[in-house]
Amino acid sequence: MILEFGPFLLDQAAEMLFRGTEPIALGQRAVALLRLLLEQAGAPVSKEALIDAAWPNLAVEESNLTVQIAALRRVFEEVGGADWIETLPRRGYRYVGPAVVTRDPPEAAAAALALPDKPSVAVLPFSNLNGDPEQEYFTDGMVEDIIAGLSRIKWLFVVARNSSFTYKGMAVDVKRVGRELGVRYLLQGSLRKDGNRVRIFAHMVEAETGGHLWTERFDRALDDIFELQDEIALNVVGAIEPSLRKAEAERVKRKRPDNLDAYDLVLQSQSDVYSGMPARVTKALVLLERALALEPDYALAHAFAAMCHHCLFLRAGLREENRAASISHAQAAIQHGQDDALALTFAGFSIGMDGHDHDAGFAALEAALAVSPSSAITYNVGGVMFGWAGEAERAIEWGERAMRLSPFDPWAWSAFHAFALGHFHRGRYEEAARAARKAVQLNPGHSISYMLLVAPLAKLGRLKEAEVAAARVLELQPGFRYSRQFSGVDCAPALAASLGEALHAAGLPE
Repeated sequence: MILEFGPFLLDQAAEMLFRGTEPIALGQRAVALLRLLLEQAGAPVSKEALIDAAWPNLAVEESNLTVQIAALRRVFEEVGGADWIETLPRRGYRYVGPAVVTRDPPEAAAAALALPDKPSVAVLPFSNLNGDPEQEYFTDGMVEDIIAGLSRIKWLFVVARNSSFTYKGMAVDVKRVGRELGVRYLLQGSLRKDGNRVRIFAHMVEAETGGHLWTERFDRALDDIFELQDEIALNVVGAIEPSLRKAEAERVKRKRPDNLDAYDLVLQSQSDVYSGMPARVTKALVLLERALALEPDYALAHAFAAMCHHCLFLRAGLREENRAASISHAQAAIQHGQDDALALTFAGFSIGMDGHDHDAGFAALEAALAVSPSSAITYNVGGVMFGWAGEAERAIEWGERAMRLSPFDPWAWSAFHAFALGHFHRGRYEEAARAARKAVQLNPGHSISYMLLVAPLAKLGRLKEAEVAAARVLELQPGFRYSRQFSGVDCAPALAASLGEALHAAGLPE
């Protein structure tokens, strides 16, 4: 949520105050105080409430509050707003400045995308007719597997799950969605899970005209769920290009886990795996270990576990046991997942980043693209690997491919990491700063996004802004040391030297 007042705006997600487009040097506590005052504009806010907002669960002296209020007043004084925060003796404070306007953050541009030069399809989220939120993961997992099956077809452009799922829960205009995602066809449907049976209604439309190309109902025992997923994907192929159905039919079929319970556990773990946050990936590992106990050769479970240990290695202490576990699970994922693009992608990332074996890592990514040429996540993480390896132009190229395949992707922050690293390495500091700022907006809880913003700002001589971003790095990751970060990701020496010089200038510890 964005709070606008006078020439300022407060980005609550990023926890940063801007004057126009320029960030203001305020700490996290001052921002927390300002947020509460703005949310209750015109009304008294007690000292106790303000202290609780800025120092939750801490006992602090009232003088700390006075210092932070003074910092806010100094910022406002520069635009004639020294009296915007009113002191209420013995009671608290009140915001009495310009009117506060609340708006949502800007969304990704919805400009029409050019259609690819081959058939293109997006699979929109299916409706969960059970009405049970606990079954959402099953419905979403069903759709993801249909997307993955279609992605194996080399002549078909398939939009990634993360972009098509931005329409989840929405009544869609198929013509608009087709323009926004840049596809000719849309697959929609609904699913009802009833005991041991699954009932699915699916239909495909031509986005430009809204005309129905194919409609089908499926009623299957739950034991046949994987065959059902393949059957739907095959019917979509047939509706797009009947003459190619027979030739491409085998490409859609993928090896499935024999144990449905293991499959279910992996589906439930996915959102926590994707979070990249130590507490959540630790929770995901519990589910993944249960899945692997049921099915030790389950490639995607190994790949997810590798990503969890990668997160714990880089963001929770650089412990050798996490690095070793990341590599071990990645190797198992490659051994058992030669036809699973997502497993190959995460395994390659872990081996390249944690094992410092770039050749093996990129070989796994190329294998993933051979299986699923439309895998946006492969290009996303590959761009990051190229970026840290100092291959600037490849980093930017792969990031651009990821954005085209999945324009609204929650993983897009990683593409902007690739852009920031690539532009910085080439000395294009303005471009690097813009990319890093976009990464911050898309993933404000990621310390490395702020680190990548610090460096180009320092190179541009904008040290005050760089120091603000540096403070956020340490707030999010108190133990951050840039030499450890560079060592952990095997950063190219020339890039590490240039980044290190800039980060040191902004006050980040080596």
